[in-house]
Amino acid sequence: EVQLVESGGGLVQAGGSLRLSCVASGFTFDDYAIGWFRQAPGKEREGVSCITTSDGSTYYANSVKGRFTISKDNAKNTVYLQMNSLKPEDTAVYFCAAGLLRLWVLWADLAEYDYWGQGTQVTVSS
Repeated sequence: EVQLVESGGGLVQAGGSLRLSCVASGFTFDDYAIGWFRQAPGKEREGVSCITTSDGSTYYANSVKGRFTISKDNAKNTVYLQMNSLKPEDTAVYFCAAGLLRLWVLWADLAEYDYWGQGTQVTVSS
């Protein structure tokens, strides 16, 4: 059974930090790119960041670039999203997802991902 489990969400004040974790199981972790997505109330799910399998290339949405950092630990089948300088507009449910990405320009397209976690809530207060 394929499983992606997010953790690390919570309530923080603006300017604070959180580190999200995504633990994967049930598939060959090293073969998949792992992306972080988020969905705010009343908004569509959007790509936040992605990390590839081969060379660990990373991608970020413009809205988080310079504030968020994605990384992974292959030995632990875990991907992390370090979120610094959080803003109220970062409030959302954050999901991790796994996909066999071929066209890296499509990293933020939901359709490119095969497996999804259940999400973890991040709330940033002003």
